Parts: sequence; C-alpha cells; structure tokens
Amino acid sequence: MVDKNIYIVQGEINTVVGAIKRNARWNTHTHLDEERDPLLHSFSLLKEVLNNITELSEIEPNVFLRPFLEVIRSEDTTGPITGLALTSVNKFLSYALIDPSHEGTAEGMENMADAVTHARFVGTDPASDEVVLMKILQVLRTLLLTPVGAHLTNESVCEIMQSCFRICFEMRLSELLRKSAEHTLVDMVQLLFTRAGGMSDSSKWKKQKRSPRPPRHATKVSPGTEQPATNGTVMPSNITDGVTFIDAPSPISSGNSENTSSAVSPATDSGLELSSQTTSKEDLTDLDQVNSLGFSNEGLRVEKTQSASVESIPEVLEECTSVTEHSDSASVHDMDYVNPRGVRFTQSSQKEGETLVPYGLPCIRELFRFLISLTNPHDRHNSEVMIHMGLQLLTVALESAPVANCQSLLGLLKDELCRHLFQLLSVERLNLYAASLRVCFLLFESMREHLKFQLEMYIKKLMEIITVENPKMPYEMKEMALEAIVQLWRIPSFVTELYINYDCDYYCSNLFEDLTKLLSKNAFPVSGQLYTTHLLSLEALLTVIDSTEAHCQAKVLSNIHQQEKEVVKPSTETASSTKEPSNSETFLFNISMFKSSLSLSFLAEKNIPRKPTRFSCLLPRTQELMEIKSKKKLLITGTEQFNQKPRKGIQFLQEKNLLAIPMDNNEVAQWLRENPRLDKKMIGEFVSDRKNIDLLESFVGTFNFQGLRLDEALRLYLEAFRLPGEAPVIHRLLEAFTEHWRKSNGSPFANSDACFALAYAVIMLNTDQHNHNVRKQNVPMTLEEFRKNLKGVNGGKDFEQDILEDMYHAIKNDEIVMPEEQTGLVKENYIWNVLLHRGATDEGIFLHVPPGSYDHDLFTMTWGPTIAALSYVFDKSLDETIIQKAISGFRKCAMISAHYGLSDVFDNLIISLCKFTALSSESIENLPSVFGSNPKAHIAAKTVFHLAHRHGDILREGWKNIMEAMLQLFRAELLPKAMVEVEDFVDPNGKISLQREETPSNRGESTVLSFVSWLTLSGTEQSGMRGPSTENQEAKRMALECIKQCDPEKLITESKFLQLESLQELMKALISVTPDEETYDEEDAAFCLEMLLRIVLENRDRVGCVWQAVRDHLYHLCVHALEFCFLVERAVVGLLRLAIRLLRREEISAQVLLSLRILLMMKPSMLSRVSHQVAYGLHELLKTNAANIHSGDDWYTLFTLLECIGSGVKPPPALQVTARADNDTGAQSDSEISLSYHPSDVSLDRGYTSDSEVYADHSKQGKMHRSVTDVDVVNSGWLVVGKDDIDSPKPMAGLSRQGPSPLVNQYSLTVGLDLGPHDTKSLMKCVESLSFIVRDAAHVTPENFELCVKTIRIFVEASLNGGYKSQEKRAKSHKYDGKANRFKKKPKENSLRRSRASSQHQSHSHSDEEDDESVPASYHTVSLQVSQDLLDLMHTLHTRAATIYSSWAEEQRHLEAAGKKIEADSQTLWSNCWCPLLQGIAWLCCDARRQVRMQALTYLQRALLVHDLQALDALEWESCFNKVLFPLLTKLLENVSPADVGGMEETRMRASTLLSKVFLQHLSPLLSLTTFAALWLTILDFMDKYMHAGSSDLLLEAIPESLKNMLLVMDTAGIFHSADSRTGYSDLWEITWERIDCFLPRLRDELFKQTVIQGTIVLFIPFTGSERAPGPGPAIRGASGSPLSAVASVKMSPVTDVPPHMAQSPLILQPLASPLQVGVPPMTLPIILNPALIEATSPVPLLATARPTDPMTTSEVN
Repeated sequence: MVDKNIYIVQGEINTVVGAIKRNARWNTHTHLDEERDPLLHSFSLLKEVLNNITELSEIEPNVFLRPFLEVIRSEDTTGPITGLALTSVNKFLSYALIDPSHEGTAEGMENMADAVTHARFVGTDPASDEVVLMKILQVLRTLLLTPVGAHLTNESVCEIMQSCFRICFEMRLSELLRKSAEHTLVDMVQLLFTRAGGMSDSSKWKKQKRSPRPPRHATKVSPGTEQPATNGTVMPSNITDGVTFIDAPSPISSGNSENTSSAVSPATDSGLELSSQTTSKEDLTDLDQVNSLGFSNEGLRVEKTQSASVESIPEVLEECTSVTEHSDSASVHDMDYVNPRGVRFTQSSQKEGETLVPYGLPCIRELFRFLISLTNPHDRHNSEVMIHMGLQLLTVALESAPVANCQSLLGLLKDELCRHLFQLLSVERLNLYAASLRVCFLLFESMREHLKFQLEMYIKKLMEIITVENPKMPYEMKEMALEAIVQLWRIPSFVTELYINYDCDYYCSNLFEDLTKLLSKNAFPVSGQLYTTHLLSLEALLTVIDSTEAHCQAKVLSNIHQQEKEVVKPSTETASSTKEPSNSETFLFNISMFKSSLSLSFLAEKNIPRKPTRFSCLLPRTQELMEIKSKKKLLITGTEQFNQKPRKGIQFLQEKNLLAIPMDNNEVAQWLRENPRLDKKMIGEFVSDRKNIDLLESFVGTFNFQGLRLDEALRLYLEAFRLPGEAPVIHRLLEAFTEHWRKSNGSPFANSDACFALAYAVIMLNTDQHNHNVRKQNVPMTLEEFRKNLKGVNGGKDFEQDILEDMYHAIKNDEIVMPEEQTGLVKENYIWNVLLHRGATDEGIFLHVPPGSYDHDLFTMTWGPTIAALSYVFDKSLDETIIQKAISGFRKCAMISAHYGLSDVFDNLIISLCKFTALSSESIENLPSVFGSNPKAHIAAKTVFHLAHRHGDILREGWKNIMEAMLQLFRAELLPKAMVEVEDFVDPNGKISLQREETPSNRGESTVLSFVSWLTLSGTEQSGMRGPSTENQEAKRMALECIKQCDPEKLITESKFLQLESLQELMKALISVTPDEETYDEEDAAFCLEMLLRIVLENRDRVGCVWQAVRDHLYHLCVHALEFCFLVERAVVGLLRLAIRLLRREEISAQVLLSLRILLMMKPSMLSRVSHQVAYGLHELLKTNAANIHSGDDWYTLFTLLECIGSGVKPPPALQVTARADNDTGAQSDSEISLSYHPSDVSLDRGYTSDSEVYADHSKQGKMHRSVTDVDVVNSGWLVVGKDDIDSPKPMAGLSRQGPSPLVNQYSLTVGLDLGPHDTKSLMKCVESLSFIVRDAAHVTPENFELCVKTIRIFVEASLNGGYKSQEKRAKSHKYDGKANRFKKKPKENSLRRSRASSQHQSHSHSDEEDDESVPASYHTVSLQVSQDLLDLMHTLHTRAATIYSSWAEEQRHLEAAGKKIEADSQTLWSNCWCPLLQGIAWLCCDARRQVRMQALTYLQRALLVHDLQALDALEWESCFNKVLFPLLTKLLENVSPADVGGMEETRMRASTLLSKVFLQHLSPLLSLTTFAALWLTILDFMDKYMHAGSSDLLLEAIPESLKNMLLVMDTAGIFHSADSRTGYSDLWEITWERIDCFLPRLRDELFKQTVIQGTIVLFIPFTGSERAPGPGPAIRGASGSPLSAVASVKMSPVTDVPPHMAQSPLILQPLASPLQVGVPPMTLPIILNPALIEATSPVPLLATARPTDPMTTSEVN
C-alpha cells in the first residue's frame, strides 16, 4: 500500500514542473535540455526517489523539499512559479507531511526558513509581486506555527520575523499586504511568547550534547530543580495555542516546547553571520550582512552592524562552547548526487561538528528588545506606524506570557520599555497614548512587584494628566487616564498595595491618599454638568468601597459559618465572638489567606518574598503603619527644613527623635543617601563643610566602588550631590573619594596621590569636553593630550594606556552632569537612572498583600471623600442608574462602617442622606406634594430608614436627623395611623390621636370638652378653602406609600435590639424635643414623648439603664410646665403607663414608684386638671400591680396621690416646686441628679446621662427651694432617696414614718385637711381603686392599712354633702382654737403606733365664707353612690380589722425585734383602725343628705355594737365617747341640712339614742375611769342641748326617755350611792341632779321621789375663757396612790382631791364651744379630762410639755 502522501508530493512536482515548462524560457522540449536545467533535473531525480519508496517517512524531509526550495531561491524564476513552489511548501507544512520526529527535520526546517526568507524572483507588475510576497508571509506563518516549527533555530526565527517586519514597514507596498504582515506578526509573537513561558532563563547555559534527533525522554532543566518532563509523544496544543486555523493532523513527539526548553546558544561568539549576495531587484534581503540575532529597526536601509549581536545578548553568550561529538548517523536511503553545476547534494548539508539547536529565549529576548526599540518616541527613525505596531505586538506578548519569569526579559522591561511608555504618555496622538496605557496596565497588573518606582512614576504622570488645566489637553486624554486608574484600582488588593508600599514608605509619595483626594475632587463637577470623568472618579472611589464591603460580607459569612459549625459539633473552645473583629483579629484572619496567596504568587520564583526593612513582618499591624506614617510626615518636614538650611533640618529630626543626639555620622550619611527629596546642592554643601569631616568619611563609605573603574565610580559619586565650585572644597571631596575607592579596589595605583590626580584629571576632562565656555576658547582635548597630561603621575610611572583610553571615550561620549545642572533629556536620563538604582536596592521591594488586609485603614481614609462625592452625584444626577449606583455606594459604606463599628462614618452618612429626603427643608404645607412628587427623595428616605433598621446599632448623632425627619412626617400627617394614635385612660376607645386640628383657645375647658371641640372642628376649618388638586392628592398618596415602605415604626419596635449606647442616643434625641418658641411646639414634643415611651416599654429588660433620663424628662415636662397643656397631660399619662407596665419588673419597680412622686410635685392647679387621667391610671395601676407594691413609702405615694386627685388635698409642701425668678437653680425633684433643664445650664451640652452616671450625683442632695425648710422635709416624711438607698437592700419601710406626725385633732371627726376643689368622677374612680384594695384581703398589708383608713376618711370628707363643703359656717366647736399649737409634744420612741407621716398643714383655716353655693343637682346621684361606697368600705374594714390584724400577728410571730411586731390587741386595733373608721362613719352621719345620714347612722350603730368591740377596755370606750360620739352630737347640733328639718330631727334623735345605748352597754368598764364624772356630765350636757335643738316634739319626748333609762340603770347599779356620805348618796348624785335640773327640773321627782339632802356643798366653777378648773368626782384617785394636793383655796371636803398633774393645769377640751341658740341662756360646761388618758389613747401628741409621770399610769386603773 503506497502512502497517500507520496501522491501529494508527486502532484505538487507536476504542477511546478508544468509551470516551469510552460514558461517561455524553457520552451525547448528535448530531453537533454531538461537534463541540463538544474531545476527540472532535481525534480526528475526526486520523482525517481519517490517511485522507489512506499512510505514518505523513509526519506528525509530535505530530499523532497530541496527541489521546491531551489525554485524559491532561484532568481531566474518568475513570480507565479515561485508562488506555486511556495504554495506547495505551504501544503506540505499544513498537511504535516514532514515528520517532526524525523532526524533530518531540523535541517529541513532550517533550509526552508532560509530559502523562504531569501526568496528571489523576476518581478513583473506590483500586484502580482505582492501576491508572491503574500504567499511568502503565509509560508513563514505556517512554518513557525506548525509543530515542526519548533525545530527552527534562533537565527531562523529572527530572520522570519525580520522578513515580516520588512513587509510590514515597507510603505510602498499596499496596505492589505502590510496589514497581512501585521496579522502574521501578531500570531507569531503570540506563539513565541506563549512558548517563552516554559523556557528556562539562565545566563549560564548548560553544556549539552545534542543531536538533531532529540532524545525520547528529554528533561526540562529549570534552575534549582530537576524534574522529568512529559513523555515524548505530546499533543502540540500548547504550541499552536490560540492559533486555531492550523491543525496538527497527527500526534507528534518532541515538538513540545517543554522538550526544547533548555535551548543551547548559537555556537560562535559573534553569532552566525549569514551573508547573501544581492543580485535581484526583488530580493528582500537588502542588507549586506544581516545579523541573525540583531534586527535592524531601520526598515529597508542598509546598515553594517559589526558588534550588534554581541551587544544584544551578552548574558546568553557567556561561557558558551560549541557542541561537539555530532553523531552523524545517516539514514538508510542516503543518496549522494552531484548536479550539473557541480553542487554536491548530500542528505545532511550541515558542517561537520555543528548541531542545529531549536530556538529558545535568545530569539525571544531579541524580539522583545526589538519591539521595545520600536516604541522609542525619541528615535527619529520610528514612525508613528512603527511605534503603534510595536505597542500592539508588546500588548500581545505581555498578554501571552508571564514575562517577569525570565530575568533577561525583566531587565529590558524595567528599563527601556517603561521609559518609552512613560514618554509616550505625553504624545498628542490619542491612538499611541491609548495603546501605551494598555501596555502599562498589563505591566503593572502582573509585574508591579518588580516595578515599584516605575509604578509610582506612572501614577504620578496619570494624576498630572488628570489635573492639568491645559486647554490643549484633549478631554479624551483625561478620560482615558481616569479609566486607566479605575482599571488599576479594580485589580484585587492593588489599592491596599499602593497604601502599604507608597503611603507607608518614608521616601515615596502618598499615592493612595493623593489619588483619593484627586478622585474625590474630580467627582465634583465644576460646571454642575456631570461628565464621564466625574463618574469615572466616583467609580474608582467606589472600587475601594466595593472590595472592602465584599471582604466584610465574606468575614460576616465566615463568622456565621464558623458558629454554625460550632453549634453542630460543640467544641471545647469558646465560640468565636460575633462582634466585629478588631484589627488584630482581622490581621490574624488575613495571615492564613496571605500564606495561601504566597504559595501561588511566588511559586514561580521558589523564594519567600523579601521583607521591606521598615516593616517588622510581612504583614505589619495597623499600629505600626500609623507610626510609619507619622514618622514620614516628620521626615518630610525635616527634609524641607534641610533644603533651606541643613543644620536646621538635622536639628529638627533630632528633636523628633528620628536622628540620634549627638549626631551619629553613619546614620546621617545613610539618610543623606537614601532620601530622594533632599536638595543635592545642600547635601554637597553640608558634607563638604570643614566641620563635618567625619560625616564626609561616613558619606563616602556608603558607596560601593568595588570593581568599578575610577571614572565610573566618580560618576556614581558625583550623582549623589552637587559638587561645589570652590577648589579647597572639591579637594576635600575628592580626597575622601579616592581613599575609599583605593580601599575598595585593593589599592591599584602607586599611591593615593596618583589616584587623586587621575580623579581630578577626569573632572577636568569632563569640563574640557562639555563646557560651552571652554569649548568656545579651546579645541577640546584629544586622547593623546589626555595621556600626555598624565605622564609619570602614577608614582613616577605612567598609567595603563588602555584604561586611560577607555576613560577618555567614556567621558567624551557621556558627560558627567551634575544633578542640579541637568535639563531636558539629560535630566530625564538622570532621574530615570536614579529610579532604576533605587529599584535595585531594598527600597524597591514591593509587598504583595492578600486582599482585604488593611481595609479598615483604607476605609477610614476614603470614606469622607467618597461620601461627599456620592452625595454630590446623587444630588446632581437625573439618570436612574447613576442614582442607584450612588445609593448602592451609600449602603456599602454603611455596611462597612457597621462592620468596623465606625459610628462617626455612619452618622455622617445618615446626615448626608437626610438632606436629600427633602423632609427638613420644605414647609409643612408643601411637604406632602413636594416629597410625594420627588422620586429621589423617596429613594433617600427609604435608604435612610433601611440603614437605620439594619445598622441602628452604630448610629449616634444621626438619630437626631432621623427624628427630625419623623417629626416633619408627623407634622405633615404622613405617618401611619398606628404611630400617631396613643393610649389614653379616659377616652372610651382607649386611644387618642396626637394630631389635633387646633387647640381650643379657652384653657378653662375640661380635657373632655377640649377633645370634643377639636373633634368637631376638624372638618369645618378646611371647608372654606379650595380642596387640594388632583396632582397634590396623587403626590400625597405617593408620599404615604413611600413612608409605608420605610416602615418608621420598626425603629421603635426593633429598638430592643439596639446596643445600649445607640439606644441612649436615640432617647437623647427624643428627649431633646421640648417646646420652645422657634423649633418645636407642644405637639412635636408630645409625639416625641410618645415615641420615647414606646421605646422604653420595648426595652423593659434593660430599662434600668435608661430610666434616669426618661424620669428626668417627665419631671421636666410635668413640674416645670408653666400652664396646663396637652403635653402635660400626655406626660402624666405616659408616666402612669410606664408605671403600670414596669412595676412587674422587680429590679426597677422601686424607682418607678418613686418617680410617681413627680405627680405630687406638680402645681396643684395642674394636678387637678389631669385628675381624671391620674384617677383612671392609678386605678389600672393598682388593679394590675397591687401585688408588686411592698414598701410603706410606695403605698404612701399612691395613697397621697389618690387623696390629691380624689379630694383635692394639696400635695405635700416639701415636694412642691415653687417657680423661681432666677432660672439657674430651680427646685429639683428629690430623685433628680444635678441635670438641669434650664438653657443656661452647662449640662445641657450633653443632655443625657449614661447609665454609669445614673444616681452618681445623688450624694448632693436634690436642690430644694428656699421656702421649703429642712424641718418640712423631716416632717413631711418624704424620702430623699440617695444612691445608697436604692443600691442597698436594707428595708426602707418605716423610713418615712419617723419624725413627728402632723397634728390631727383626734377629737374632731374631720381629718383636718384643707380640701381644694375636686372632680367627682375622679373621686369615684379613686374610691373604686380603694375598694379594690380593701375588698381583697391579699392587698391589705401592714404597710398600707393605716394609709387606707386615712384616705377613706379624707374621701369621706370630700364626699360630704355631695362633694361640696358644708354650706353653713363651720362652728369653732370642732376645731382647735388659735392656741392649739401649744399642745404639741415630742414623739415617744416606743409609742406603739408608728406615727404616720403626712406633710399636711398643721392648723385648719377653712375659708368657710366661700362655701355658700348650693349643690348642683347633677352631682347628686354620683356623689350619693360615692358616699354609700365609702360607708360600705368603712364597714367592711371595721368588721374585718380584727381578723386581719390577728393573721398578721400570727405571721410575724417568728420576728425577734419587738419594735417590728404587729400587735393584735384591742388597744392597737382601736387606735389604728376602729376609732378612725368610726369617726369616718360618724362624719357621714352629719351629711346634708338624709339618705346618707340615715345609712351612716345605721352603720355606726352596727359598728359600735359589733362583737369585736366588746373587748375594749374603759379607756378606749372613753375615747369612743370623746372622739366619735361627742363630736358627732356636736356636729349634729349645727344646722347641717336646712332644707330637711324633719330629717334632721330624726337624725338627732337616733344619734342621742345611740349615745345612751352605748353608754349603758359599757357602763361597767366606764365606771372604773377616774374621769367618769366628767364623761357623765358631758352626756347630760348633750341631753340638755338636744332637748332644745329641735323644733318638733320628737326630741322633747325622746331625750327624757333616754335619760330616764340611763339614770335608772345607773341607780340600779348603785353608782349614786355612797356609804361614806351623810345622805347615802355620792357627790355624783348631787352634781347630776344639779345639772339635770337646769333643763328637766321635774325629772327627779318623777323618777326618785326623794328630798334633796341638805348640807352638800356643790362646787360650781364658772368657765371663762381659757381658765382651767378641776372637775369634782368622788372616785378621782391617783393610780399610784400618791397624796393628792388640793386645788381649791379653801379645803371644803375630800371630794376636791385631784390628780397631781392637774395641779399644773388640767387640760380642758371644749367641743361644745358654740352657744346654743334655743332660747336658753348661754352656759358652758367644761368637759374635764385627764390629760394622761388623752395621751394614752391618742395617736397624735397633744401636749407640748414633757411630763414627769409614766404615760401608762392611767390605763392601769382597774
């Protein structure tokens, strides 16, 4: 089977031969002619060979290629024939007829490359010729790109490329052809650089034996490692990578780039010089001698370059030897033949001993160098097309390969390439500018670690382009520069690297900071018009934000992920905390990332990255960076000072501890060398100063001159400073230089002087050659003259002539230019060299950092400019996408600031956004329409609320702005209904709206009426105006919709999740809204107050932390209000609502209850205005929380409140805050810290209290007003709560009850309080609350029992006569006279009854004249109900008292301390409970309403006769008469109910009957009293008065009956009998009848028909004024049996004995002081009472004087 490929070759032979024969020159057809023609002959020979084989691979490729290549080379053939031959060769290549693994392949390829690049043909017309050139291009492309192309040598590749370049740059050729060449070049460059990636780069090439046939298992040799390569048969995909249109039809081996990686350099030192004679015009090789490795970039001009190749690859050609031992293994079918011209054809045309080495890095490097040289804008041969072409190909090269891996390429790239690119940045042609920007990006994207200072220069150039105000500078250039920056900033971690490598490097610019400022400034349009540049700048700024935000999100997610893992498998370690990682945590987090990134980025170099000397580690901590930055600032200042005056600069740095004191020469020298900002002239002056000789030595010592020729060393030395002009100074500088140079180089010359002379000579030569002034006068020195000048200077001998020659030429060709004198290109070169030099030192180390390493630092630097730019763009732009971009920027900034906890950033952001909501700027009337029709405002509002919901934790100052916005929405009625409806106690719906249309003008109206009025008015006021337009309605609908989406209520409901500090700020913002003239009215304040209260309730769990501020705010609103208003009412309701909800919380309940005293501090007039609300609120409070109130003080507060609300009692004066003229020291609540609400007060600055401060200032007693004396505070029993009281758990129960109780007249039925006006409904509610407590035994406690009783009595008084004070003038009979105050006495410590404090006025001064109004009918039913409820309550308490007390006593039996024990004996019960209750019932017996009176009497009767009371002893019963019955009877003598005369008669009758019943029932204990006689006389007295009180006969009949009853019983009991007396009757008998005879003279006769006993002296002492008289009585005896002294001046009988203290002055109490106007002459009978008795039973002290006797004496009688 014959190989098909053989037929293909035969077919091609026929085609070409046919064409040759058809040509006119070969028109003879004889065989001989054909034989003679070498071209045809070689084809016929090939035919024979082909006929003899079956496989094409049996012969070497060279054999079947040779005839075709000869046709191509031949100069006699015409274009079309050459074209056909080229087509054939192309076909062989693309059909892969050439076996890459064949031994002869390399040689064949070499021949082919040579033939095609030197193709010649006879030209016809330009078009046809171009077709041939096109085919040449095609073959070259196919040749290089097919797998067999890998066999080409470096030289061939260079020639191929050169041929393409020639076509490309030959401007006479058509554009199509040139473009084709360009495309071909692009493909070739792509291939070569793609392969370059796998080639090793070593200047010392491995010596290797190499035959044309590569070994089957070639090894890849890379520096430092040996690793087997892939096996021989490899798909060539990596070679043809990216070149899709050439397919390798079969797998071939050894063409693989990996196998050819260790390329061997060309054999000869000069490179192979291939010469070719130029015979034909069409020959493309117009060069006489083309250096194979040195491209000529001159296009088609002839240039002889002798040493170009040697210069071009110096490092490749070191130590190279030619490869010997070539194994010449000829193939089986070797056929030698000689053609007619005598050319001998052999199978291998190679010279003996020379191996063809496949191409490698040398040709790639040469190509790279050539491409770079094309881009040099200063080379006049480089046309624009060439520069553009060069840039284009460089782009392809950099895109294809990691060039940085090849050291030889890197050198070119660092120096020439960057230099040319930067020069191109200032050209005006936009296409070149754009192309160079693109190449720059590729460079810095992948190789910035090698190009630290180049990158710095590049960015500075871009910044210059952006900022320059040159009108010639096209806008597009700025835009492209900005785009370049944006593109760079988008590279992950590029920005971070800028920051750490430049901003944190002492001697680099602050690139990141400057760029940020520039971008921010550039994002602000000057004209107001937004251009692309502005948006690009914003984009760049946002890049930082975007990446930072992405990293933050990633960290958050990884944290969550971590926690989930830990939840799944509980680890022994503690879970990672969710709080934002601090910098150190972030740092650790990044180390692992860093390690992973290191392993990737530095794999190529197999070395650990070097660490810059200024850092302590590869990833320095933020703290370290901060220190470096501050040091850098100081260094810059020091440098500036040095440049003006060196000493000053050094001194400054020493002061700042950056340089040592005293001056360390080495340190300063180092600083002078490494600081590029220093002025070279100043350095020169400073080091050459005579005083600084040591410094000069150190300075010179910093140079490394080893191995440098003297002139080279001098050049280096003189670049470091500006050489001064004075000779002695130059002498000093050169002396130091030559010493150091000699030491460094092993003292080469005869002595130092020789060396010095030579150095001086070099400087002179430099001046001579290049100084214009010198050149004008003299002809420049020649080499000979230079040598002559130095004759015999080297210690009497000459210097080496070669050295002098080299020096001469070096100076002549390249001037040593002093740094300060340079201009133009020279200066550029100098600057560039300095840059390269710095890059080579440790300064050039460029740190790669993992993304996200220093996000926190970057963000703190960029957030300000970014938010400013975002705000501006958001404001100015109308484009939807741009607005969205801005908002997304805002959100990302917010997320980052929340992640890092930067509240200042977040506040700033919220404040900026709030401005765009248009809520603050618009007037309320227009707000709904303006806001509704502004979509931008909607977006802003939604964003503000979204951010506040999401990141409220770190909001601080911004709360104020959000609250302002909320207020505006409230005023404009745009808030959801739920937010403006608030709880209310009185309103039947339980809710009222905060939005009231107008406040009623009449302040006097009650709250209910005012609500009614505004509810009714709300509709009418708008009816006069035109209705709103449809647009406005639509706008308002939109506005409402938007606000609904904002969900402002969530701020309140979610406040429980806020961090404490944020919560406090939010509350502070709300508290700051108090009504003032300009900003807020009371409705605003009420709205904010309601929000505040809702927030407090949401945060019940931690209310202790915020309570202080809330309480102070409420105090301010309630107590300091000047007049009653809606806000005051809301504050009061709010306080109660808080109390109701918070009392369940043990930890705060005490403080909450204490805060209720705020209500008692309100002005009484204000308090009465809110009495409704308070009454209802207290009712709810007690219903829900009575069980949570434990201490007596808290009960005291509540009962006092009930009293004030229900009956108009004035609040305790000690709590009343009186307004002061001088605002600065207004009275404060007792619990308030020194926070003042007055504007003049300093503490307003802060306006809130942090929890640590709460109560901290309590040690300073709350300021009281001057009018409140200390005594009042003590008497009031109000607690001044200090920090200790609240913090310590010690019981507080009894505290408020110590101190003298206020005086209450025990002998009066009234409580003796001055009752102000009160509201019956409030009273009803209060009574309801009381009954709730009384009726539930659980709620009646020892702490509140007595208070309950007292409050009931006050309510009784308030409800008397239907809630109005009694109509007639109150008689003095039931009150103290003016001197009552004398009866004060100091309290006894051990008194059984703990005196209950209630700070009421001590004397009653009713202004009765005002009370003559008649009772309005509307009150009757209500007040009747109240009185009946009260009666029922008193009765209930009265009957239950005994059981309640005994149960308490039982419970408390285990208590040790007797002081705390509750006694359940009758005495306690009487004084604490029964007596006051009976007095209360008795007082209702005096009600003007008959129904109430009768009911009360019934209750009183029941109560007095109840079983429990029978246990009372004589003293208690006596006090029952004195305190209950006598006052009652006295009161009933008054004209209580003028309208109901009959009713009154009945009442009086029942009362008098009750008196006699009680008297008789308890006669036996009463008899034991020493004061029995007085008691009995008083009863008689009342009988007398009642006889004459009535107008009907009712009493006239009833009284005598009662009296008879009593007398008979007493007589039966033998009370009137006395064995001692003469008559058998006692003195009592005499006195009794003497008294009765005054009003019933006939009664004695009626009852006891006996005669009056004679001889009895009746002692009658008339009563005058305040005289006291002893009352006679037979049984009066001192309990102790002490002798009784007489009082009367004449001792008449033993009857006149009196107790000892009566001698002082007996106490006479006169409840019957009003004259009886019943036609009986006025007469006064004293009730003579034993003061001791009074004392023992009275809870209130009546005596001011200390008494010597024991108070218990009287009770011991019996």
